[in-house]
Amino acid sequence: MEQSNYLKELEKCEMCPHKCKVNRIKGKIGRCKATDKIKIALYSIHKYEEPCISGEKGSGTIFFSNCNLNRIYCQNYEISQLGKGKEISIERLAEIMLELQEKDVENINLVTPTSYTVQIIEAIKIAKSNGLHIPIIYNTNGYESIETIKKLEGYIDVYLPDLKYYYNKIGKRYSKIDNYFEITTKAILEMYNQVGKTLLDERGIIKKGLMIRHLVLPNNIENSKKILKWIKENINNDVYINVMAQYFPTYKAKEDEKLNRKLTQKEFKEIEDFVYELDIKNGYMQELGEHEEEYVPKWNVNGDGDF
Repeated sequence: MEQSNYLKELEKCEMCPHKCKVNRIKGKIGRCKATDKIKIALYSIHKYEEPCISGEKGSGTIFFSNCNLNRIYCQNYEISQLGKGKEISIERLAEIMLELQEKDVENINLVTPTSYTVQIIEAIKIAKSNGLHIPIIYNTNGYESIETIKKLEGYIDVYLPDLKYYYNKIGKRYSKIDNYFEITTKAILEMYNQVGKTLLDERGIIKKGLMIRHLVLPNNIENSKKILKWIKENINNDVYINVMAQYFPTYKAKEDEKLNRKLTQKEFKEIEDFVYELDIKNGYMQELGEHEEEYVPKWNVNGDGDF
């Protein structure tokens, strides 16, 4: 994509399924609140991703600010909802990728990248021309347009989408969004079409493929069962799944009667039994912990770091 083409796409933004059509070049903002400038809140070596992503060396993680999903329970709400962070150039993003590679990380992990997809593609081009060679992970909430995912073909090695809501009424309640399941599953199937079966190296580190994350929410166990059943029936064991138990009430979820508590042992045991019943082969199930809040990164929200 030539620079003029990438700028043109920001003049009438249709990057995600919201298709806000705002002119980001002129500072107009849509649902995600992103402008034409890339904004990040942190880049670091992250050792708390799945074992096949972090390994022993860690994942070279870049956390982007702003988000198109607006979850009321987002643990990263300071950057995703409140938009805290620092603006950087495309060239600087490319440099950051190379700096992380120099620290011997396993991969480059782009967290909540959707709003900046066209700029990220330009940064990857620059970084690869200067020696970037480790896998690139697209770590997304899953609410993606197929057109945007197709633009990423050849640039992304591993797709790491969430699949959050089976029932659209839940998506409406928690993210003020319509048709999440239909839109996200189509995007996930396109991701799978691009990268195929998950490939690990001899150390068990992911090099290519698709891993789907699902966060189990309290009082929404049937939602989780439907999600897991869809994965099993539509992609089977060619991909990895991470069934996550790390939910804790934060941000506006503290005021929601269904989300204002953590999972119970009984709820998660029901999901665990269902995973075994489905005979899902590849992936992870988090243990139900007590101090999930401690794993939220400390954001450089004042933008005073050396970005």
